[in-house]
Amino acid sequence: MTKGEFSHEDIVVAVKVLDLRQVGASKTFISECEALRSVRHRNLINIVTCCSSVDAGGNEFRALVFDFMPNYSLDRWLHPPPKPTELGKRCVLGVIQRLNIAVDIADALDYLHNSCSPPIIHCDLKPSNVLLREDLTACIGDFGLAKLLPDPASHGVANAESTIGIRGTIGYVAPEYGTTGKVTASGDVYSFGITLLEIISGKAPTDDELGDSLTLPEFVGSAFPDKTEEILNSALLLQVQQIDRAAEAAAALSCSEEREARVTVRDCLVSAIRVGLSCSRRVPFERMSMRDAAAELRLIRDACLRACG
Repeated sequence: MTKGEFSHEDIVVAVKVLDLRQVGASKTFISECEALRSVRHRNLINIVTCCSSVDAGGNEFRALVFDFMPNYSLDRWLHPPPKPTELGKRCVLGVIQRLNIAVDIADALDYLHNSCSPPIIHCDLKPSNVLLREDLTACIGDFGLAKLLPDPASHGVANAESTIGIRGTIGYVAPEYGTTGKVTASGDVYSFGITLLEIISGKAPTDDELGDSLTLPEFVGSAFPDKTEEILNSALLLQVQQIDRAAEAAAALSCSEEREARVTVRDCLVSAIRVGLSCSRRVPFERMSMRDAAAELRLIRDACLRACG
């Protein structure tokens, strides 16, 4: 992506240039155009325009122009660079911000799966493909591998599928893609589950700490729910402990019934982790639907807002 500007309108944009000499560039351009030409959702990146031209060397290229996202990708917030940067100085997401981002992603996927005709499967959901607006509203981008499912009216999104080669990113791609090559909505659900666990734990599925034999869901599942503190990102854990201690101190001044009924921030994160584990089950039909995951996460986020006071 390259930052650009429409000087006559004073609009900052992001430009994705595809060199047609590269294998798959033309297919990527077509996939993105097909997927984005008719979708409208606050949590999907907005395409401004597209063009086809020839550079100074006579090489043909295609370009996609999107709204510029000033806070870059979720990946840069979850895994900031070691050297301080403008982004790095403010690259600590709070618990509510993390849950808001998770809800945004879930809502976007629910829209693609259930409100688009034909349904659209993203096929490459991961933090680097989640872009953040100025207010940290999350938008899914990069539809270069997206697939439009056939015959949604006759099959329904839950059963509709398309057979293709493996597509996606190691660690995020659903395991069944490697054996069946069939794209379904539950493949996106798996990628979302991994992304949600990464948002909470701060660990990528390819993290060296996991080793070669342990997946992110296995790592999280081994400590869940009794050792949730071992799962949480260190900065997030500190924030959760501070909020819950302050709430406990305030509750100590209230009646005993209110103290017993109080939901903590830790409780909310346990519930969010449970959603992530459910979405990332190895067996496709055991996973939640994106509609159910989105609804559950909204309830969790709202409960967490109340717990934070």
